[in-house]
This record gives sequence, structure tokens and C-alpha cells, in this order.
Amino acid sequence: QVQLVESGGGLVQAGESLRLSCAASGRIFSIDSMGWYRQAPGKQRELVATITSGGNTNYADSVKGRFTISRDKAKNTVYLQMNSLKPEDTAVYYCHIARLLGNDYWGQGTQVTVSS
Repeated sequence: QVQLVESGGGLVQAGESLRLSCAASGRIFSIDSMGWYRQAPGKQRELVATITSGGNTNYADSVKGRFTISRDKAKNTVYLQMNSLKPEDTAVYYCHIARLLGNDYWGQGTQVTVSS
């Protein structure tokens, strides 16, 4: 059974940094990409950043230049380094695995709160 375990969320002040981690346990085949989404209260879930199996990255415009996604393929772990955090980054952050074949996987979410 596959599980995605996220860690690294918390409460920080504006301008500070956090690093999120998502470790996937169990065997996962046909991974196309891994990534992070977030959902703020009253808003839809939105893409933050993704990284493909080939290492190509994609970022939401709102986080470009501040967030960096990386991946350890051997450990099936994806990271999100978040710098210069803003109050509008406050949300629950979800880890996501997209597969070429089969169902996608989602983590349970980790809260990130940025105070002004």
C-alpha cells in the first residue's frame, strides 16, 4: 500500500523559510511527476510546483523565484524549499504523485501558516 508522508509545515513569520518533505512508501510504478499543491481556506486547490521524472520543473507564477522543488528518486521523496514566505502562502500543502498508468496519489496535507 502506498502512503505519502509529508513533513516540514509550521508557523513562520513573513520573510522566513520552510522546507517541506514528502516521502512515498511502498512501490510506485510509472511515476510521471511529483509535486506540491496547496489549498487556502475558501479557495480551490492550486498547483505550486511539479518536477517530472526527467527533472523538468514547473512553478506557479506566484512562487517563482522563491520556491524550489527537488526530488530524490532513489528515496521517492520530493522536497519544496520555500523562501521569502508571504502571508498569502498560508495554506494546507499537499504532496502529489502523477502516474502515467494508474491512479494518482495524494498526501494528507501539512499546514503552512505565515504571519505578517
